[in-house]
Amino acid sequence: MQAKDVMTRNVLTVRQDDSVIDTAKLMLKNRISGMPVVDASGALVGMITEGDLLRRTETQTERHRPRWLQFLLGPGHAAEEFAQTHGRKVGEVMSLRPHCVSDDASLEEVVLLMERHHIKRVPVLREDRLVGIISRANLMDALVSLAKFAPPVAEADREVRDTILSQMAASTWAPSATVNVTVNDGIVDFWGAIVDDRDRKALKVLAENIPGVREVHDHMVWIEPYSGFSIESEEDTAKRERSVA
Repeated sequence: MQAKDVMTRNVLTVRQDDSVIDTAKLMLKNRISGMPVVDASGALVGMITEGDLLRRTETQTERHRPRWLQFLLGPGHAAEEFAQTHGRKVGEVMSLRPHCVSDDASLEEVVLLMERHHIKRVPVLREDRLVGIISRANLMDALVSLAKFAPPVAEADREVRDTILSQMAASTWAPSATVNVTVNDGIVDFWGAIVDDRDRKALKVLAENIPGVREVHDHMVWIEPYSGFSIESEEDTAKRERSVA
């Protein structure tokens, strides 16, 4: 399997001049913990994540270092921390030079990069243009342990996945930003998070109507939008209970 076979293609992005507060609201609304930052031409220039927003003056969580430590670290370090905690624009708080992979990178390469740099998501590039993102939160548990041994993705499976993603992108109800799809030997697996439990049935019907699909499996987690309470799919619940019994 390659990055292009599992990446989320409908990537939410922000610009450097966008408001930090508006970006935080967008991340909360879509239940994501990080977003690529692009310039006016669409080129990737950075990443903004929950980690970049942990210490903020609004929440009074900025660091208060003793004077001797400030002296050792130097004024440049203090200035950098001030910009990070007080910056109002994404470009002032984002992480520069994010680690990326090409769309034909193997999943093993992706996982090694995540482990080496302790990151949760990797932007995917094709000829230096952002074409997707891979997050370990909704993919790694299911895919990493099998990535070395999985056979190459057949062209037919790739076409099925492309069709599903295209139809999701064209449907106003489909949670394209938070749900990903993998296809192997005609078997479709949906991964990610939904905020309306009715999306499960609709996505299954969408996939079942595509020629070449033999089975559809649901691994999506429903997140209640007001309380944040989450419920895994009936299929995964049954599988977990069988493994414990």
